[in-house]
Amino acid sequence: MNKILRIASAFVGIIVGAGFASGQEILQYFTSYGYLGTAGAIAATALFAYMGMMLTKLGTRTKAKSHKEAVYRVSGYKWLGTIVDYVIIFTLFSVGVVMIAGAGSIPSQQFGLPPVVGVILMSIIVIATIMMNVEKVINVIGSITPFLIVTVIIISIYSVVTMDSSYQSLVSVALEQPQAMSNWFINNWFVSSLNYVSFNIAVGASMSLLMGGNEEDERASSIGGLIGGFVLGLLIVLSHLAIFSQVDVVADAAMPMLKIVDSLSPVLGILYSLILFGMIFNTAVSMFFSLAARFTVVGTSTHKKFVLTIGVIAFGLSFVGFTNLISIFYPVIGFMGLFLILALVTAPFRLKETKRSNEQISA
Repeated sequence: MNKILRIASAFVGIIVGAGFASGQEILQYFTSYGYLGTAGAIAATALFAYMGMMLTKLGTRTKAKSHKEAVYRVSGYKWLGTIVDYVIIFTLFSVGVVMIAGAGSIPSQQFGLPPVVGVILMSIIVIATIMMNVEKVINVIGSITPFLIVTVIIISIYSVVTMDSSYQSLVSVALEQPQAMSNWFINNWFVSSLNYVSFNIAVGASMSLLMGGNEEDERASSIGGLIGGFVLGLLIVLSHLAIFSQVDVVADAAMPMLKIVDSLSPVLGILYSLILFGMIFNTAVSMFFSLAARFTVVGTSTHKKFVLTIGVIAFGLSFVGFTNLISIFYPVIGFMGLFLILALVTAPFRLKETKRSNEQISA
């Protein structure tokens, strides 16, 4: 049971980053569609549960030490495996850079410090953490997640209970908010939900496969991924309800969830900002650890040099700005991630055929 909970907690921690914990992603991908945003959040929950189960299960089955061999095996076709491989590589680096940039926003907004303070601090602790092995990284990631889960539940209950506007007026305000998919030719609640799941699965795929590869019990890894995906979806639903019920108050805030917490108590606002910083750390560590594992052997001097190099590059690129980087990378990664979802959805059928063929050859 401990294995299952550890994997589930780590899966949530890998995917939950600056945008989710701040509420900005939830506002743009779900709340901005009003009532239909709730349907989108529920659909995302089901998709996350299935994808989480498949990622960790396939990681165990393929004994993945990096995402490369796993994605080529489950993709079935070399061209699809190549596309998925490069989508994940692009995602790992891009999101890692966004997280480093996001680390500068919290001390700037909450404490009035220069953004560079948060960027430097995050860069240092991320690089230092990745020098540890995968088991330790999973434990670090999983240990922070429960704090976020408890906090989101409390915020959601508080927001709904203290709601003092009618649903009709809240819907009109919600529909006026910027939508993540507004610049794309297809823009509705379902496409937005699918794009969000696709983006986040691309974000969490590599580290989730590594987690599965580090676990010998396929049943434990499968259930852990399933529970992790379901909990992640539940957090999305709760966050959406919290933001929707207070959208007339937090609509203009860069970090809606943080504003809700601040309205509860300035002390709790500081505590939540620290949790938010931890979520950024979770995602940044996952991205750069997985990227390094794709190109080097974990624990070697080459691995450490690679980590240091990409850390320095990410530090430099982070000054493009947190908001700008999100608007550039996230929707693009979401559409690119559809190739990965296609591979995961069809993987069980291909693996079953491969197993049957091997049994016939052996016979």
